[in-house]
Amino acid sequence: MLFSFKKLASLASLVTVLSTFSADYTAVASPLQARAQCAATLSTAASVANRLQSYWNGSGWGIFWTDANTIEDLYNLMLADGSSTFDVADNTRIGKLALQQDRNAWISALGGSNDDAGWIVSALWKVGDYRVNRGQNSSPYYNSASIVYDLIAAEWDDSVCGGGVWWSSAHTYKNAITNELFLYTSAEAYLRFGDAKYLTNAQKTWNWLKNSGMRNSDGLWNDGLTSSCANNGQTTWTYNQGVIASGLAALAKATGDSSLIAQAEITLDAAIRLKTTNNILKETCDSATPTSSCNNDQAMFKGLWMKHLQFYLDNAPDRASKYASFIGAQESAVVHYATGSNWTVGNVWYAPSQGGSLFTAQTQTAGLAAHVSAAKYGPC
Repeated sequence: MLFSFKKLASLASLVTVLSTFSADYTAVASPLQARAQCAATLSTAASVANRLQSYWNGSGWGIFWTDANTIEDLYNLMLADGSSTFDVADNTRIGKLALQQDRNAWISALGGSNDDAGWIVSALWKVGDYRVNRGQNSSPYYNSASIVYDLIAAEWDDSVCGGGVWWSSAHTYKNAITNELFLYTSAEAYLRFGDAKYLTNAQKTWNWLKNSGMRNSDGLWNDGLTSSCANNGQTTWTYNQGVIASGLAALAKATGDSSLIAQAEITLDAAIRLKTTNNILKETCDSATPTSSCNNDQAMFKGLWMKHLQFYLDNAPDRASKYASFIGAQESAVVHYATGSNWTVGNVWYAPSQGGSLFTAQTQTAGLAAHVSAAKYGPC
């Protein structure tokens, strides 16, 4: 059920944003003047985060990768608005492992899941950043991020498909998201800590990815590789199109290679062209009617696209004006189409739900990510 107090004027505003997006988007990007985070959008984000707490109770669900993204999104919000309302990491399973700083405990908890591990590294850094920002001890989170990162790095294997990190320690699948996350965390680690091993890992990961065949002729990344190392043609999930961009921007900043920005925008622009309906992100499984087939994981992916577009622009701020209107349109659609009573957020953003939208903790987290991204880089 959509908010009863949403006015027709607000919906008209959304239509205006959508109708003007194409003209704004095709304009040549120019440097965006730095501005404060948008207070109104951050206030909306805080309302969504408060509702998220009723699902989450501050301790997580025990689903590692979604917990990691929820933690990251909450701390991303607090770094933006200066609050401490959602400083819950120490009480979560991920936070408790971080405080232990025990490699064996991490090995046991991860169970060989290298994509989960990549999400966790990024979340641990965000909590560490918050601790630094507040003058608190960040070392358990940064140290644990290094432990987990090294576990992922050990899963690189040149003997199958010429390189890449395995999706899991079972060594049965090489896929896009695991390696995109390794690219992102490697390049970001180099920017943070300056150790050349991270830059080496980032460069070899991009070299492998661009030659892997996983990016198709449309410019989108399919899910992974077959056993014969060919593109498996599986779904071009939105999050795959966002994480590659954030990794390439971090690597571009690390190396000064502007061609990496062009590579990132091949995929970002393809996603905007091909993964939208009415200029609003739409997952392949999304449906406003009860025919929606998304599971909870898939229902979270659009929020990851938005978050990693934010991370892309953090390292390529001169590209922000190109994407500002699109970011604002997504945030407006989340408010007007996806938001139900008491700030619940569903997974269908592109149209009002007719019974097809899921309303879960994961969809709530995705909505939060859209608002925080828009507060920084969307219109205000």
